[in-house]
Amino acid sequence: MASERYNPREAEARWQRVWDENRVFETANDDPRPKYYVLEMFPYPSGKIHIGHGRNYVMGDVVARYKRARGHNVLHPMGWDAFGLPAENAAIEKKVHPKEWTYENIATMKEQLKLLGLSIDWTRELATCDPEYYSRQQKLFVDFLAAGLVERKTSLVNWDPVDQTVLANEQVIDGCGWRSGAPVEKRELSQWFFRITDYAQDLLDAIDTLDDWPDKVRLMQQRWIGRSEGVRFSFEIEDGDGARQAEPLTVYTTRQDTIFGASFCAVSPDHPLAKRLAQDDAGLEAFRRECAALGTSEEAIERAEKKGYDTGLFAVHPFRPDVRLPVYVANFVLMGYGEGAIFGCPAHDQRDLDFARKYGLPVIPVVAPVDADPSAFEIADEAFVEKDGQAVRMINSAFLDGMSVADAKEEVASRFEAAGTGARKVNFRLRDWGISRQRYWGCPIPVIHCDTCGIVAVPEANLPVLLPDDATFDRPGNPLDHHPTWKHVDCPKCGAAARRETDTMDTFVDSSWYFARFCSPRDRDVVDRAAVDDWLPVDQYIGGVEHAVLHLLYSRFFLRAMKKTGYTGLEEPFRGLFTQGMITHETYRTENGQWLFPEEVERRDDGTVVSRETGRPVVVGQPEKMSKSKKNVVSPEAIVETYGVDAARWFMLSDTPPERDSEWTESGVEGAWRLIQRLWRLVSQVVEIAPPAATARPERIGPAAEGLRRTTHRALDAVSRDIEQLRFNRAIAHIYEVVNAVTSLLNEKGNGEVAPDLAWALREAAETIVRLSGPMVPHLAEECWKVLGHEGLLADAPWPVVEPALLVEATITLPVQVNGKRRDELVIARDADQSAIEEAALGLAGVQRALGDKPVRKIIVVPQRIVNVVV
Repeated sequence: MASERYNPREAEARWQRVWDENRVFETANDDPRPKYYVLEMFPYPSGKIHIGHGRNYVMGDVVARYKRARGHNVLHPMGWDAFGLPAENAAIEKKVHPKEWTYENIATMKEQLKLLGLSIDWTRELATCDPEYYSRQQKLFVDFLAAGLVERKTSLVNWDPVDQTVLANEQVIDGCGWRSGAPVEKRELSQWFFRITDYAQDLLDAIDTLDDWPDKVRLMQQRWIGRSEGVRFSFEIEDGDGARQAEPLTVYTTRQDTIFGASFCAVSPDHPLAKRLAQDDAGLEAFRRECAALGTSEEAIERAEKKGYDTGLFAVHPFRPDVRLPVYVANFVLMGYGEGAIFGCPAHDQRDLDFARKYGLPVIPVVAPVDADPSAFEIADEAFVEKDGQAVRMINSAFLDGMSVADAKEEVASRFEAAGTGARKVNFRLRDWGISRQRYWGCPIPVIHCDTCGIVAVPEANLPVLLPDDATFDRPGNPLDHHPTWKHVDCPKCGAAARRETDTMDTFVDSSWYFARFCSPRDRDVVDRAAVDDWLPVDQYIGGVEHAVLHLLYSRFFLRAMKKTGYTGLEEPFRGLFTQGMITHETYRTENGQWLFPEEVERRDDGTVVSRETGRPVVVGQPEKMSKSKKNVVSPEAIVETYGVDAARWFMLSDTPPERDSEWTESGVEGAWRLIQRLWRLVSQVVEIAPPAATARPERIGPAAEGLRRTTHRALDAVSRDIEQLRFNRAIAHIYEVVNAVTSLLNEKGNGEVAPDLAWALREAAETIVRLSGPMVPHLAEECWKVLGHEGLLADAPWPVVEPALLVEATITLPVQVNGKRRDELVIARDADQSAIEEAALGLAGVQRALGDKPVRKIIVVPQRIVNVVV
């Protein structure tokens, strides 16, 4: 048997059938065992998956299998983030209905995921495009609306004039729509919003409780929420002739200490003042249109050249009435933050400095290092921004001179408040969540517009509002808008003719509560509250860091909103978060720039890479994230066919730390396949010499068996801790230690007689190897478990138990000094008494040489640490 090669293709399919037939991974809500909820961010069904998609699912599967073996009732579900614009684009390009395209992709991807041998409870599967799911989402919307968590208001959006839809900032590429290529316009539209800002402070404060989240993600969320403390105050406005204007200009600043360095004011192109002035100023209106072409992305606005339009108005300095600051409309001022108006202090803000140099405005330094000469301190091409901890003081600032920045902020705020012209204010960068999308393939917003009654929520009895299956995609814009009948409906209040809301929800809404629906996916209500409160928060959530802000922040808000509307008593959805690295692969291009799949190239013995079809040289690019557009992808089917999925799983887990990117290489997966074969041979060899399964431990354990048992239990202890910490590559390294120890003993014994105690220890070691590797290579482990003589499934077997005594080394190594200088070291039994240690230390050769013929005055033994001989 030891000579037989393991056949992964046959074994993997067989064990997957056994797991399914025995319903091994189905989870009951009334199971008395302690719960554990592990979840990977669910996929968008865009077509076929590649092996790069599999890393986070395999990591989650290892955790799920391990926790199950440790006695937990494990919830490990899977679903599909199935709404979205790609399906609508496919409908346009491929003449196929989004529903048909989506469900075909789901079927394909589900079969591919099953190839990975994941321990998923498929009975809880859900798709966000299924009415069973989005009907409950509509119920949530209605309840949120009633609770004051939803509002409709006008806001600035990126508008694609060709596709006739709102675009997210990420969908605006160089000022153009990502799909149409048309220049994006900035428009004001009535949109639906979730009032996430109601929870801004709470969401910020609670970040400190997320101890099992990566620090980088917590920091990203803190910055996105962006709490700032400052002052809101107003400037009186005059025209060029000094005539006072009726409306003052209100600004918000976090640097009120720099007020004496102000040299201009600026408002957003969308500020009411800018709009009013543009009605009579064609040049300003043209400038506003130019600014609108930038879209609403803060990043794009920040990158753009800083430009302004002089309004001809002046702001009167609040503490120096004789100083007037020109008022500009500026392309870098955002209407969405603060008041949409600022005062500029060029000496201490690089953006303001660039603007001031462009328009010849004064640059007045008002903050300087404490040791700087105020009369000589000047600003060149770089604004002076004090570093954390740097000692600075105020200069050129009248009553603030000599103060620290903190004291100056306090003084200015107090004077504004005393004068009644300003007040302290806390601001947040976070904005309310606009969920309106002008597209078909999304969850319909359950609202009816009536000319008499206004906005009317669809009554629960009339939910769900289903998407019409006969929508057409032969013209630009939202198919729901130009559907002949769907939007026409009677008002549920007065019975008059009314119209449905034709916007659908942002797909981030779909993914902001799916983890809660998994707890009771067939419940008639939105959720079964008892199940949600029992399962949540998710104990271990796994996914890409690209979702660190929006998805995770929206989910945190959503659970709070569900608590307010009575669906749960919890607020945080995810206790533990892990952001895994990506799987990368080299890219390949022909000489004329055409991308090639990995299977279309050949790497020759001389190191050159050529096209299999033409034999021509291929340009090899650096490893990049696997991408269908660049064809640097490997399909699960190809791996299963050649090496088996366990080899792929082993390679994904062992190659690099899980939070780092990992390069997929043919040699790497081949190495994993060889390890699979090695484990199979090892277990087969042990079976031939070991006693039967469940044989009692021999009474006498000799040194060789004792040493192997210590290695085995140390590895068991280490692997358990490593999996708990998601350090899969380290866990695998510890498994190797036992594999190497068993291999060494087998090679040493050859075909010779093996003592009963060692034979028993070899079986224990082999079984431990199989059980430890089970979460990582489950098919091979099941096959080995069977060969080892066990009748039940390894998937149902408990995790092995460490014997603590075997973690303690029988001997210790003590450094031995003579008069404080190290001369030798002593290896001795851990429980040796002081006289034995003294005698052994004096017998060491290094100590003898140092002593010579000098008499020993005393010997100092520090237990378990050191021996010092004093002469």
